[in-house]
Amino acid sequence: MNYLVSLLIGLFLSAGVTAQQWKLVWSDEFTQPGMPDPKKWAYEIGANGWGNKEKQEYTRADSKTASVRNGSLFITAYKSAEGNYYSSRLVTRGLASWRFGRIEIRARLPKGRGIGAAIWMLPADDAYGDWPASGEIDLMEFIGTQPDSIFTGLHMDAYNQELGNQKRKGHFLPMNWQDFHVYALEWLDDHIYFKIDGNIVYRFKKEKDEMEVWPFDQPFYLILNVAVGGLTNGDKGIDDSIFPQSMEIDYIRVSQPAAH
Repeated sequence: MNYLVSLLIGLFLSAGVTAQQWKLVWSDEFTQPGMPDPKKWAYEIGANGWGNKEKQEYTRADSKTASVRNGSLFITAYKSAEGNYYSSRLVTRGLASWRFGRIEIRARLPKGRGIGAAIWMLPADDAYGDWPASGEIDLMEFIGTQPDSIFTGLHMDAYNQELGNQKRKGHFLPMNWQDFHVYALEWLDDHIYFKIDGNIVYRFKKEKDEMEVWPFDQPFYLILNVAVGGLTNGDKGIDDSIFPQSMEIDYIRVSQPAAH
């Protein structure tokens, strides 16, 4: 009997919050060719390094850097004939944000030295102040010089990159560049679970009911971007022969607890 109980507990933990009932509240299946749906996506633009000394300029509604075709969204970084790097940073800010829920993205990642891709979230209203006080959720980070790893993590006042103690974990995932993987976040009022292909790869439990360690009780919006160079992606230089490079996203589905 004790063995059976232990087995059931283990199966529950390995599956995550499978007992939770989810209701789909937002999605993009990328079935309409052309530009990303303007009712769902906005653009953050500029070439200011984005806090990481990145080299790309993010453009507005440029079909070279963000387009829907063949049932997928392609976010593409390229190098122009003049030697400049361009890409896109798509956001749901001002259009959609969520407090708690399950976010699932099926994606295929770029490759090469100097490239980076991310699927992440920031707070819609910075309820507790500027970064990192109001939090950051990194659902998936990819660095081209580490093609066998995916990173997930969180930033907040008590744990963040500037302090060098951010809640971040790397996951061994050797890349076959033709393969898609499913990256998912299950965010409850006292836990955050990160999953890859249905398996929990990292979990964070609310340590106490204070914003320094848990600012994740407010709505967050979604960010998708492909970056070039910078302190993280460009630490070993940039291989200009790789361009263009794309992150391809098959679908994004957002669900919330059925009781909400």
